[in-house]
Amino acid sequence: MASINTKKLKSISLVICHFMVVGLLFTSCGRPHNTKEKKIFRYNESSGLVNLDPAFARDQPHTWVCNQLYDGLVQLDDNLDIQPAIAHSWSISDDGLTYTFHLRGDVVFHNDKAFAGKTKTVSATDFVYSLNRLTDPATASPGAWVLGAVARENNMPAITAPNDTTLIIRLSKPFPPFLGILSMPYCAVVPKQAVDFYGKDFRIHPVGTGPFQMQNWVENIKLVLKKNPTYYQKSGDTALPLLDGIAISFLIDKMTAFMEFAKGNFDFMSGIDASYKDEILNKSGQLKLKYQDRFKLLGQPFLNTEYLAVLVDTSLPSVKSSPLASKKIRQALNYGFDRAKMLKYLRNNIGFPGVKGIIPNGMPAFDEKAGYGYTYQPDKARTLIQEAGYNDNHPVPAITLVTTPDYLDLIKFAQAQWQEVGLKVAIEVSPAASVREMKAQSKLPFFRASWIADYPDEENYLSLFYSENFAPNGPNYTHFSNRLYDSLFREAMIEVESPERQILYRHLDSLMIQEAPVIVLYYDESVRIAQKNITGLTTNPMNMLNLKKVSKE
Repeated sequence: MASINTKKLKSISLVICHFMVVGLLFTSCGRPHNTKEKKIFRYNESSGLVNLDPAFARDQPHTWVCNQLYDGLVQLDDNLDIQPAIAHSWSISDDGLTYTFHLRGDVVFHNDKAFAGKTKTVSATDFVYSLNRLTDPATASPGAWVLGAVARENNMPAITAPNDTTLIIRLSKPFPPFLGILSMPYCAVVPKQAVDFYGKDFRIHPVGTGPFQMQNWVENIKLVLKKNPTYYQKSGDTALPLLDGIAISFLIDKMTAFMEFAKGNFDFMSGIDASYKDEILNKSGQLKLKYQDRFKLLGQPFLNTEYLAVLVDTSLPSVKSSPLASKKIRQALNYGFDRAKMLKYLRNNIGFPGVKGIIPNGMPAFDEKAGYGYTYQPDKARTLIQEAGYNDNHPVPAITLVTTPDYLDLIKFAQAQWQEVGLKVAIEVSPAASVREMKAQSKLPFFRASWIADYPDEENYLSLFYSENFAPNGPNYTHFSNRLYDSLFREAMIEVESPERQILYRHLDSLMIQEAPVIVLYYDESVRIAQKNITGLTTNPMNMLNLKKVSKE
């Protein structure tokens, strides 16, 4: 008897439920509406959702939904510039320690039974509650770290509300990225009444101020959000949002989801999975001709740097005896493989060759014309190997590189080219959880890594090489240490003006990459495919999903 693929069977069952649930959820007064008459934006989330409380929006699937349900003090536009949201204006003291926000007085929470039929207007005390709740150990939020720069008074964050429309936050030391951090869903405002009313069930009964509000949620099958009729933001004179609702499905199998998209049952897809990459894209990364009249392709630099990291702490015996202790060998690794060819043949040109530093394409300080970084120069790699004291009679000892399974094809590509210049690299494949643990404990001399920005500031990346952030107490997994780098990093953290800070950031990036504790593979790109009738869908370097200005023709 043939075996039954239960995973596939579950995906097929969920496809069947897709339309049944939407039809059932969008009803009013017992009379079903024709969903074709409504502008419902439909997409699939293969990873699933478990919590719609913004205090737990720790990954992309959850931040996408929370971005529709909640608002904070500020928001980011597609250029990552900070714009007003519930705060219409703000000021920062000259010493960079005190942030004063002036709130709109016309923002109300979603209509909910927690308010006993009354309208609840957002006040500054709601933000005091929400931010204190984020750092409360009883909440156990994974986002408590975002307020780490906030000073503490009487063991509480220094966040006060002098009146209903004024909020003051004091920091313990200057931290220029702080305003951008406040745009994260973690920092969204939530009403104490609703949190108390629902208790632990607030995760499935979200109440916020966003452009959409909860309609219904059948977990693992369908989540439906409806238009918030009291939303305060506009586009010119046009009330937002433009859609009537959002319907999210949870098909696990990505090929099944792609087939549903191809049939028109989803309105967009994010990312290009390997299972259908070559079906829809040519080697240049463009839509194949047969799809160009049906879909549109949107691409944007994504704040994710993929790289190989080298443990450079020579106080460790395993590092001191390794050829990787030589800067010239690390530089030879950087010069010894063709990143552009790797992207073309293994990623259909999705992404940008990592020929500069750790700061990715899409950040203000990224400079494509900067005079630092590494391009493919095999002869220069061979010269550096000789300068490091190795030759045909004394070859470079084998180096072991640890990677996760999903990047094995990229590593094998580099391995073959390194072999040609005289660098023998053995590959060890380990589960992602094991790699995370071992790199935190400084047990991996050479490993694959990536860094996705949590907030739109280059400090996110440069802090990986600040000596006070040595792992396991911080994210400096290479144990890179340089006095000039540390001095410039501290200088950047007290520089309030962005242009001056970006000059310092570029200097830091060039200084670090010259010492080569990392081999940058590529800077990622967010790719979205949408149906032709979808308008207003944009991309941004944080890969955030913003649907309030999206419409469906």
